[in-house]
Amino acid sequence: MSDVMVNAGSVAFQADGSTGARKGVQVNRLDGGLIKGGKPLSFTFDGKRFKGFEGDTLASALLANGVRLMGRSFKYHRPRGVLTSGSEEPNALVELRSGGRQEPNTRATTAELYEGLEANSQNRWPSLQHDFMAVNDRFSNFLTAGFYYKTFMWPAAFWEKVYEPIIRKAAGLGSISFEADPDAYDKGFLHCDLLVIGAGPTGLMAALTAGRAGAQVIIADEDFLLGGRLNAETFGIGDLTGAAWGAQVQDELAAMPNVRVMPRTTIIGAFDHGIYGAVERTADHVLAPEAGKPRQILWRIYSKRAMLAAGATERPIAFENNDRPGVMLAGAVRAYANRWAVTPDQTVAVFTNNDDGHRTAADLIAKGVKVTAVIDTRADAPKVEGAELFAGAQVIDTKGRLGLEWARVRLANGTTRDVPCGALAVSGGWNPNVHLTCHQRGRPAWREDIAAFVPAGELPQNMSVAGAANGDFSTAAALRAGAEGAVAALSELGIKAKASDLPEAEDAPVNVTPFWYVKEGKGRAWLDQQNDVTVKDVKLAHQENFRSVEHLKRYTTLGMATDQGKTSNMGGLAIMAELAGKQIPEVGTTMFRPPYTPVSFGVMAGRSVGAEFRPTRKTPSHKWAEEQGAVFVEVGQWLRAQWFPKAGETHWRQSVDREVLQTRNSVGICDVTTLGKIDVQGKDAAEFLNMMYANAFAKLPVGKVRYGLMLREDGIAYDDGTAARFAEDHFVVTTTTANAVLVYRNMEFARQCLFPDMDVQLISTTEAWAQFAVAGPNARKLLQKVVDPEFDISNEAFPFMGCGEVTVAGGCRARLFRISFSGELAYEIAVPTRYGDAMIRKLMEAGEEFGAVPYGTEALGVMRIEKGHAAGNELNGTTSALNLGMGRMVSKKKDCIGNVLSERPGMNQDDALKLVGFRPVNAGDPVQAGAHLMNADGEVSAATDQGYITSAAYSPVLGCSIGIGFLKRGDARLGEVIRAVNPLEGKETRVEVVSAHFVDPEGERLRG
Repeated sequence: MSDVMVNAGSVAFQADGSTGARKGVQVNRLDGGLIKGGKPLSFTFDGKRFKGFEGDTLASALLANGVRLMGRSFKYHRPRGVLTSGSEEPNALVELRSGGRQEPNTRATTAELYEGLEANSQNRWPSLQHDFMAVNDRFSNFLTAGFYYKTFMWPAAFWEKVYEPIIRKAAGLGSISFEADPDAYDKGFLHCDLLVIGAGPTGLMAALTAGRAGAQVIIADEDFLLGGRLNAETFGIGDLTGAAWGAQVQDELAAMPNVRVMPRTTIIGAFDHGIYGAVERTADHVLAPEAGKPRQILWRIYSKRAMLAAGATERPIAFENNDRPGVMLAGAVRAYANRWAVTPDQTVAVFTNNDDGHRTAADLIAKGVKVTAVIDTRADAPKVEGAELFAGAQVIDTKGRLGLEWARVRLANGTTRDVPCGALAVSGGWNPNVHLTCHQRGRPAWREDIAAFVPAGELPQNMSVAGAANGDFSTAAALRAGAEGAVAALSELGIKAKASDLPEAEDAPVNVTPFWYVKEGKGRAWLDQQNDVTVKDVKLAHQENFRSVEHLKRYTTLGMATDQGKTSNMGGLAIMAELAGKQIPEVGTTMFRPPYTPVSFGVMAGRSVGAEFRPTRKTPSHKWAEEQGAVFVEVGQWLRAQWFPKAGETHWRQSVDREVLQTRNSVGICDVTTLGKIDVQGKDAAEFLNMMYANAFAKLPVGKVRYGLMLREDGIAYDDGTAARFAEDHFVVTTTTANAVLVYRNMEFARQCLFPDMDVQLISTTEAWAQFAVAGPNARKLLQKVVDPEFDISNEAFPFMGCGEVTVAGGCRARLFRISFSGELAYEIAVPTRYGDAMIRKLMEAGEEFGAVPYGTEALGVMRIEKGHAAGNELNGTTSALNLGMGRMVSKKKDCIGNVLSERPGMNQDDALKLVGFRPVNAGDPVQAGAHLMNADGEVSAATDQGYITSAAYSPVLGCSIGIGFLKRGDARLGEVIRAVNPLEGKETRVEVVSAHFVDPEGERLRG
């Protein structure tokens, strides 16, 4: 390598990427590492500007700059520094970016450094160094585990005014800007033969083996640099370093067309049928995504086989004041040194119960870092060259307010010694990452030789586990497991694969003596550092009989932080087992659930935001209605024309009144495609509908339509509609727009579960047919110009409530129904949806000579109120057929869903609410929907409430406001004057109780 120095701003770099002069700028930067030192990056933390390098994470860059304090704990607001180097980080949570892109609770250990990155600490006020809420720590004796179950109970009056405001202000870890996120998020689908979860040595070898065999492979890893622990270690694989071998394999995989390599991708959950959720962070490592590109993508991956090669997570040892900034996991300290060329401090001590901690000490010493001591709980601990060894010793306390200064050690002979150190690397062993194996209620099993849980029992469908995730911690074992696991998985698919020749790699045995916490000391030893759960909290939970692991979790909040207990659960379980006099496997584990790591709401929503929050359904006449200047309204997912304003009309009422009057005087046309349409066929179709509807349908003649009412199982009416019989075994059912899905779902449930022996089939045809209501005295004349002449639609040949298949416009098939929602002579004509736009244009053209008017949902609503038809406001989930004035429709000669419970005495009382109409005594007074009905005189109260108005409108036919609603004994009180009151606004209108049928009560028009 050349020794030529390349000057890059204020930092000098060697051509090979090593540092040299950069140590003068970044006090804890070391030589070597895998960062791309040729590209310096500038970033800010809490408004202060720092320098880092491409390949750094925010955590490694802060450590390099001598920053140890990165956050505050949730409950006590204790100073906290980085603990880990990966996604299991509980402490170093920050807010990234600002404005609409602000993102709270981002782990500094996984946030890639980029030019202009803006990060801020959180959960502190007014500053990270001086947090006022740290006063909570002074009251820790009163804020122990479960304190929220025992406090804020008295006095009761304090809750709303005192307790709740304080709790709400203190709650939460981060903040949001309340500005709209300018970035896009997306969703997608992927398919593969083999999904490899994790790209460490196991995953890389598995993907390589499967890729060479020609299988369709996806390999995903949450890190931006594949290789896993290979990037954090100094040992080699074959003739290469571990990192170089990983890069070489990645290059080969990337060149294979059958392999998809997905860095920055976290598999968040294992779901049914071999389906996995994955979040790919495609633009979190840049200032802003490219135009039109998403920031993150949520993938649904369909795999025939999956291999979990997610590695293992190191666990800490609990001791007094083990939460100070500078106390870190030993494997993380080693990773920062070997991958990122960073040491957390120039003086480091190691506290361990296994050989892995010694590896950290050796690597730091090799890089020139002073290791002041290796404290090993084992009496037979191996010696470390270059550092003092305290075998059989324990760390019993630490010192340092905002950062570690020294550790107090209890030596094997019982004496104590203070060891100076700015960082303490702690290793309590490693836990296989079993989480995904448990997402379908699987339970892990205990392995004594590694003192950890490993996958066992029933795994998710077609999943296998290999490498450290399965408890095989050596590199050689990981490579072997990856190759053999891939061959086995592919053989089940009929794909022949040959295991690659395995390179030589370290194969050291696991040498760990379980040691969970230091028992000495009166202070607090921390387990869950984010939620401030201590060893004393677990002991308190045991004392108060919260001993089940699920109770322990909820009582203490152990493992309920954003890391979901990845670094804390094992210690808590071990302590509970000790207290209960049980073995750890007898205590068990909590249930792991998706997502594996936190997921942003943005990627869960994908593109379903704003106008795309849910699908927008447009009627077949939508384009034509836009051309007419229609005003649209959302009706569920549908966009429907609300009214059609004309030139000179300055108020919506003018448009609606015109549409109503013109329809009643001549003819109007309305798109009613949104009504639910269900095709019912089979020899038992009539019997089936007889059970679904309260009224009889078995004897409905072919060519006839019948109005029907559906009841819930509890006897409450929930939908009304029609059923048209086109043949002995063929009906077309219509439902209300709002209940189209509900009715179809209920009918399908009844078909499959209640009446499985009936010969009947259902299919929703709502989108298959465009349907238009043609209403008014000239409706028949208009349709006679559209329906082909061979079809007689005269009153005699096609009477009220008739139906039939016809053709229109010279042969286009159609269905015609003689039904009326407006009370006028009316039809509904349906054509295949693709002809819907042409149909509305044809109808309007044919209606020109009659002055045909298009009318929207407002006019439709006015005319149905004038006619007294029940709709969604009346079918509100509390009303029965009796309330609706349809009690006689509930047939007593047959059974139906809801029939029996509709007979309950409480639903058939003499003073039951009845649907009636209301007209103001003073024609100029408004009738208000939602108004409560009171007697003409007397108190206005819930006790004197007589009913309520459900729907109201101005009737241009009657020249006044009208309403319909429910009144106690309403059918017996016609002509009575009562009050419609709005207590909230202090309004009151005197109304007369009248029939709900304001227009043509005898029904002569619709039969004409």
